[in-house]
Amino acid sequence: MYAFLVDTIATIVFFTIAAATTELFIAGMEPMQVVMTRAIMIPMMIATGRPYGLWRDWVFAKLAPNRTLSRTLVDVAAFISFQVPVYVGALVISGTGVKEIALAVSSGIFFMVLGSRPFGLFLELVRKLAKVQAAPSS
Repeated sequence: MYAFLVDTIATIVFFTIAAATTELFIAGMEPMQVVMTRAIMIPMMIATGRPYGLWRDWVFAKLAPNRTLSRTLVDVAAFISFQVPVYVGALVISGTGVKEIALAVSSGIFFMVLGSRPFGLFLELVRKLAKVQAAPSS
């Protein structure tokens, strides 16, 4: 339960700050729109924070990267392989059409690549501070 809380809180903090900054300064959303969007995303982050942490641990255990570049590539691969299906599912549930899903996902992947390693490092830092070990691979 403690590991669930640590991974979930790390996810909420990191992505709330990163997404809110993007929405406010790049997308030009109004502050209240940003607050509403971030509030709507909290249940999704609660649902996916720990499962992603477990998935990332498993991918790292299986691929065993040992250099900075390879650790970065594994973070990118783990993040995209987990988040793209989640994102597609959210878009399908929201009634988005196939063409729009393709456009949203292809542009979303760009930001996923940029954010995956910083989030991986942040997750590792939060886990270290909270004294939570990566999940053992099975």
